[in-house]
Amino acid sequence: MSAVSSEPNRDYAALSRGDRVRTTIYSDPDLFETEMEKIFGRTWVWVAHTSEVPEKGSFKRSWVGTQPVIVSRDRKGELHVLVNRCRHRAATVCEHDSGRTSSFQCPYHGWGYALDGSLRGVPYSEGYGEGFDKSQFGLRRLKVATYAGMIFASFNEAVEPLEDFLGHARVWIDLFMKQGGGFPVKAAGEHRFSFPGNWKIQLENTTDAYHFPVVHKPFLQSLDAQTEEMFSFLGEDDGFVQDLGNGHSVMVMMPELIDLDADEGWQIPARFSALADQLRERYDEEQVRRIVKAVGGVGFNLNLFPNAACSLSFFRILRPVSATETHIRHIALGMEGGPPEANQMRLRLHEHFQGPMGFGSPDDAEVWERVQRGTAGGPDLDILVNRGEGLEKQGLHGLPRGDVSAETGMRAAYAMWERMMAQ
Repeated sequence: MSAVSSEPNRDYAALSRGDRVRTTIYSDPDLFETEMEKIFGRTWVWVAHTSEVPEKGSFKRSWVGTQPVIVSRDRKGELHVLVNRCRHRAATVCEHDSGRTSSFQCPYHGWGYALDGSLRGVPYSEGYGEGFDKSQFGLRRLKVATYAGMIFASFNEAVEPLEDFLGHARVWIDLFMKQGGGFPVKAAGEHRFSFPGNWKIQLENTTDAYHFPVVHKPFLQSLDAQTEEMFSFLGEDDGFVQDLGNGHSVMVMMPELIDLDADEGWQIPARFSALADQLRERYDEEQVRRIVKAVGGVGFNLNLFPNAACSLSFFRILRPVSATETHIRHIALGMEGGPPEANQMRLRLHEHFQGPMGFGSPDDAEVWERVQRGTAGGPDLDILVNRGEGLEKQGLHGLPRGDVSAETGMRAAYAMWERMMAQ
């Protein structure tokens, strides 16, 4: 990432003060550049799912902060994350979102790179002196690690092991991946959109249940009575938000759906009865129940600092573009090798809420934009993340746990933000 020297003595603790943050964190371009250096340039960033690069020669374009990267699988099956920039004159070497290839080639002067990023071919190489060493001019490689099929990358060679960074979030990732219903989880397509607002506005949203009955009222009105009751979790005593450390957090809305393998007392909802009947033609009743339960997704949202959310039944990946622009990927999830009718049902459910014509994402995007517009008024006022402050209990691992509408997850993210920015 680029070096930052514009604000070497800034007091970041004054910008993030526990239950409130300064409005400038949404709009200051110098602060944004520092975030790209100190956060996205130094920690693990989610870049892809292994199902998106399933075979040798597979690749997927992605981003780490504002830097374009390529996630590739070489001929040995090993994963690489490479900066998408020719080492000669900086042109991107890949413009396809995904696919298969044997190499990457710069369209400007033809420099060719292997799937592991090494420089293989230089046209008219006699034009370079004897001291030109191709081994020194491969695509820049990032450090790569995976957990439960999720691929993370970091520019920081000294970054802590990925499992340590994920820490207490790992058990929730494992629970989230059970929605394969006995099959591996796969990325089943995605849609993308952008909003004119800061990336942290979206980061806050993943574990914000407080907005749900207000922003998503049209969604709730579109449901049958049984499903609407399931989503009426605000005010319930058994939901919660748990700080998981390192900026990660989980919001549990439907505790009965935390562990999809726990079948005791669960009844197949009426909206899935036709699907269950179809599955019974090929699967035993235990498998039918497991698949049908997985179709509806888990009962929690998991926030992985700084850019990934495992939300009910999909991945939501944010990409910061500038202080006032953010791009979002909504990745639908399916069952690799699972029943086609179950995967189709999952896609229909995804479209109903997350899709571009759905009830959820367009409403979210509108309020995120209005937050950004509102920060132009009263720039001296603070952003409040104080809901549940003073009411939290000591949860797992001694970390704070609030009720389902508490802003515990936001405070967890900003504590990590401050810690990384102050380094």
